[in-house]
Amino acid sequence: MTATRIERDSLGEVEVPADALYGAQTARAVANFPVSGWTMPREFLAAMGMIKAAAAAVHGTAGRLPADVAEAIVRAAEDVAANRLDAHFPVDVFQTGSGTSTNMNANEVIARRATQLLGEGAAAVHPNDHVNMGQSSNDVIPTALHVAAALAITRDLLPALALLREGLTEKARAFDAVVKIGRTHLMDAVPVRLGQEFAGYEAQVAEAVAVLHFAVQRLCELPLGGTAVGTGLNAPEGFAAAVCEALADKARLPFREASNHFAASGARDAALLASAALRSTGLALGKVASDIRLLGSGPRCGLGELLLPAVQPGSSIMPGKVNPVICESVIQVACQVVGNDAAVAAGATGGVGSILELNLAMPLIAANLLCSIRLLARVARVFTERCVRGLAVDEARCRELVERSLAMVTVLAPRIGYDAAAEIAKEAHRSGRTVREVCLDRQLLPPDELDELLDARRQTGA
Repeated sequence: MTATRIERDSLGEVEVPADALYGAQTARAVANFPVSGWTMPREFLAAMGMIKAAAAAVHGTAGRLPADVAEAIVRAAEDVAANRLDAHFPVDVFQTGSGTSTNMNANEVIARRATQLLGEGAAAVHPNDHVNMGQSSNDVIPTALHVAAALAITRDLLPALALLREGLTEKARAFDAVVKIGRTHLMDAVPVRLGQEFAGYEAQVAEAVAVLHFAVQRLCELPLGGTAVGTGLNAPEGFAAAVCEALADKARLPFREASNHFAASGARDAALLASAALRSTGLALGKVASDIRLLGSGPRCGLGELLLPAVQPGSSIMPGKVNPVICESVIQVACQVVGNDAAVAAGATGGVGSILELNLAMPLIAANLLCSIRLLARVARVFTERCVRGLAVDEARCRELVERSLAMVTVLAPRIGYDAAAEIAKEAHRSGRTVREVCLDRQLLPPDELDELLDARRQTGA
């Protein structure tokens, strides 16, 4: 049997595991919410530690906390920020919508650890009076959400997308001389250079990066200082601004106090914007992966223009089969991110999550938002390293498909007319010949002029 100790809160006595740093309120939350087994993301817990450390330091400097108590809280909170105490955060994601259980989990863990650091005989650090001084769950939890998401996007996702852009740019240059057939509606269209297609993929990722940068700027406006309902009750003057400044210095991001605490407490618009940016990023990566998968289909009975790296056997029954598994991983992540965004949107909607002065789905929003960031950052690196960098092209296949395409007749329309060009295409299709062969047979144009018009490279623009 696990050893326990007795802790007390305003509702009475609770049994707590003897070695747990948390106290009664956390134990009640563990008992109340045995829902998913998913605990709050480690990025979120790290942000909680950063906020609690900065708050204690500001209070200590202002003389609102004794210097030794402030220092002990800072040291304990820094352990939380470094994810060294994650095992003491057992509360389920699907808990009280304000995240009060997680805020009190942090307050209790930090208070108990700080008391240990102060040493035997020292007065106990109180989770509410000391660690939570000047704060409410209603401003700390959304602040942690913003800090965690801004840091994760900046430190993890944006660098991963930069590597992907670099890989796509390299392929755009390497493939620029390769002319292939374009396709619209999955049907043959006019020629395009493979490098142009890859430059388009890089531009998609670049646009996603620009939107993510904007989302980070919005996330850097922090709700701290509004306390319970946005009025700032019990928060000392200047406290929130000082904490935001300390967080900005620590994270090297432009964190600042919210300009309107009622909006900052009552709505989760910045998180909603960030989630939408993540969704569009996921969809962009999914589009690129889907195209690469299709262009590499085959090896003999598909398009076969691209040659994808073989990273693992593809079938338990078909020997020698190799599948585009990295692309499939990217596409699945894109699907998951769309689902996460739907959950965030529902959680941020009035009548579901955001009601009057408080959003009531903050743990849900945090978990889904941080999940999307984590998945996209990891899969972007995998996609770059295990697929994009190893891509090659079958130039002979590309030339063959260009020559056989009926869409090559398009360039003749201004010279011989649309209807005559359409007849050539139909005849080429009926006879199994190329547009060039039909034109030569009919002697519609001098051979040298025909060669010039049907030069596929010239049809691809600059």
